[in-house]
Amino acid sequence: MTDVRPPLGGLLTRDPRVVAAGVDVLADALADQAVPAERVDWRPPPPGTEAALAAVLGDPGHADANAEAVRRMTTARPHLVDVRPARDVLGLEKGTFLHAGPPLEWDRASGPMRGALIGAMMLEGLAETPRGAERELERGAAVLEPCHHHGAVGPMAGVVSPSMWMLVVEDAEHGGTACCSLNEGLGKVLRYGAYGPEVIERLAWMGEVLGPALQAAVRRHGPLDLMAVIAQALQMGDELHNRNRAATSLLLRELAPDLAAADEVPRDRAAEVLRFAAGNDHFFLNAGMAAAKACADAARNVPGSSMVVAMSRNGTDFGVQVSGTGDRWFTGPAGVPDGLYLGGYGPDDANPDIGDSAITETAGTGGFALAAAPAIVRFVGGEVPDAVAATQRMYEITLAEHPVLQIPLLSFRGTPAGIDVTRVVRTGILPVIDTGIAGREAGTGQVGAGIVEPPSNVFTAALHALAEIA
Repeated sequence: MTDVRPPLGGLLTRDPRVVAAGVDVLADALADQAVPAERVDWRPPPPGTEAALAAVLGDPGHADANAEAVRRMTTARPHLVDVRPARDVLGLEKGTFLHAGPPLEWDRASGPMRGALIGAMMLEGLAETPRGAERELERGAAVLEPCHHHGAVGPMAGVVSPSMWMLVVEDAEHGGTACCSLNEGLGKVLRYGAYGPEVIERLAWMGEVLGPALQAAVRRHGPLDLMAVIAQALQMGDELHNRNRAATSLLLRELAPDLAAADEVPRDRAAEVLRFAAGNDHFFLNAGMAAAKACADAARNVPGSSMVVAMSRNGTDFGVQVSGTGDRWFTGPAGVPDGLYLGGYGPDDANPDIGDSAITETAGTGGFALAAAPAIVRFVGGEVPDAVAATQRMYEITLAEHPVLQIPLLSFRGTPAGIDVTRVVRTGILPVIDTGIAGREAGTGQVGAGIVEPPSNVFTAALHALAEIA
């Protein structure tokens, strides 16, 4: 029997489906004729990137490299295994300080970064007064290195000194280790650049009481599956960057019995630790950052991969690292977040974006999971549809949907995971990051919270670097 097919594939026998890309002239003309058309916000790649895109996308191993990188990241199994001082777990010596973001020297440091370094100098007994600490830092008495260069991450200024205690996270699947400092709470805290007496006193208490108590609880508990906590918290309204209320509650539920049962922790100290943690909704943030760092690090150094494995800011520069280009940083100026401000503060009081906490977005949570946290949108500015739209945009620049981290509001679709440099450049869509806002002047502390995007040039620079080695 002869197979008779309609001419033009049946185009003339059914209602047409029109997709209009680029300028709106055609779509507007169809609308005037009551013809439905799907509008696509498409723009050509930026001038000068065509050859680089062709080189990277034309590499025969490119797709496989990205598939391997995203497989490693989404199969990582980060577990909290210990809490130890930075001098022990990271080998930090006296006078060496870690900081958030790409490499930075004192003379380029922003106000909150300077404030945090001044406070760390005083905490370590390297200076007695803020002015004395500043003089020592000006003459180069301290060694400054990025947290990321030591398998660590730090929120906001991210300053880590030898006596600070670190959460130690191990990847049970790929074997990597990542660390993050303990969370101080909100307001006037070191990570936001404050260094007053109350800040130093709190840090000293964290070193003498909080760190040792958490160490006893974690060691008694055994490896704690952070991915399970994160996945459950996403379904309870957290996005794991600016909202960690559910995750903090889940973490305390796991550790509280072991803390209470630890013989080396007096009962009054255990109660003190639990009150501190329970009164700080962001207590889990640092554990979540270390977990995200472990996941992203598992995807490093895959030749030919264009997947981003770090996004970070030091208050001056915004930097990214890419799987296929090793430890090289691609940097541009950090932008000021767009958000809501506390008290009488406003945009003029805000410092450019700062912190390693964008590692959460790198691994598929934070701003990429805003649709999971409708309660947060008023805190960072916006409405629930804005949060859903932000997450949906991120699917266009990522390589996968995370198989474990699911969003109930999107019918349990996996979060967008694995930022692809080529997709960012081709679409012009930049990663969305939700973040706290630090005061511009050293010593101010937190002034607000909001949303920020990276500078586009960091992705273009990474693309050209990938093209050179393709």
